Amino acid sequence: MPEDTLPAATPAPTDPPPAPAARAHRSPFFYGWWIIGSGFTVMTMSGALLGQAFGSYVVLLRDEFGWSSTTFSLAFALQRVESGLLGPVDGWLVDRFGPRVMMTIGLAIFGAGFLLLSQADSITTFYLAFMVLALGGALGTFLPASVAAVNWFARRRSTALAIMMLGIAAGGIVQPVVVAGLEALGWRGMAVLSAVLMFALAVPAGLLLRHRPEPYGWRADGDAAPAERGGTTHLPGDVDFTPQEAMKTGAFWLIGLGHGLGLLVTGAVMVHFAAHVRDGLGYSLGTAAAMVTLMTVLQVAGQMGGGFLGDRVDKRLLIVVAILMTCAGLLVLAVATSLWMVAVFAALNGIGFGARIPLTTAIRADYFGSRHYGTISGFNGMLVTAGIMAGPLIAGASYDVTGSYVTGFTWLALVGMLGAVLFAFVRKPALPARRAQPAAALTPERPS
Repeated sequence: MPEDTLPAATPAPTDPPPAPAARAHRSPFFYGWWIIGSGFTVMTMSGALLGQAFGSYVVLLRDEFGWSSTTFSLAFALQRVESGLLGPVDGWLVDRFGPRVMMTIGLAIFGAGFLLLSQADSITTFYLAFMVLALGGALGTFLPASVAAVNWFARRRSTALAIMMLGIAAGGIVQPVVVAGLEALGWRGMAVLSAVLMFALAVPAGLLLRHRPEPYGWRADGDAAPAERGGTTHLPGDVDFTPQEAMKTGAFWLIGLGHGLGLLVTGAVMVHFAAHVRDGLGYSLGTAAAMVTLMTVLQVAGQMGGGFLGDRVDKRLLIVVAILMTCAGLLVLAVATSLWMVAVFAALNGIGFGARIPLTTAIRADYFGSRHYGTISGFNGMLVTAGIMAGPLIAGASYDVTGSYVTGFTWLALVGMLGAVLFAFVRKPALPARRAQPAAALTPERPS
């Protein structure tokens, strides 16, 4: 699809913008929802084939090669380090060239990473494959999709992000299918199939993305752009921080550190949950997959509830509650002696993590604006990466030293609660002084 065209429901960007009443009559389906659908599809596939499936790969690879839990934790950590280091560059590229270009490139690399994974026969080649997967994921999944979403939605931003990020939950819901594929095809065969699916389905979905609505005659949430303005205009009082301005605020650091501490729990669960359920509690890999499905079904409820409330209630307070829920859930998992306790963990972690997903994304756009959202999120993500990287390493080291995840899970849950404390102190920063400039002094943007 050419860069400057949209589906027939929306006038071409070269057409003069119609009057607001005519726009509402001619295009009842706001193109922003195509953006959300594109992001949903990509996140579903990346979550199902790698994010949620990583724990199952860990079990099968450990059985075949005999590698330690720390080996897999390090692979996960290296993947996150690479994503974190690339974050600022990736964010700048998305802001500069548009999310569609970067998503297409990233998803192609993602597919190539699965092909490399299918050929892994040593720790070195295994790590290399995950570095390529990390590069593709950083360039082609969450960041470009979220940049487009926060530009196309404002009043309904949390709700739109919640719907788009249901793809993360959907990836967990289909885990029994992915596990069945791993058992039927083996991990190598499933990696090849994953590459085929990325090229056949995810890449075409990414082509639907558009950067901003204004060049196409829209404003955020489907409002018609006034004909006399054209292009993108930023009025005095609009939230519009540069990356340098954002990093001078306390909110930037509290959000990054708070989110990172909360993700200590998430990282540990992503890597070690299946192994703990099978090796620590004595249940099958299929039972672990069923618990992941339960967790992600409840994650859907958490995401939609968090998105709905986030457009109406202080987001930071909702994030505090969500982090405390996930930490409490990990404490329950650490002392679990029966399946119902694992189910309690799944409920608390699913709802809490689900609610946090759209809220932590939306609050950055609310506080710092959408114009430089990609770059700001990239820098903020470096802080977040430290948490999701450290969680698996701590849990893996605990298992290798003590033969159990109990100690590691307990400490991660307690430290993760500090993330809730930091979010309790977050305050929306004052607007930069330059926002007093007249709107006419700002340059309209080209379509992307």
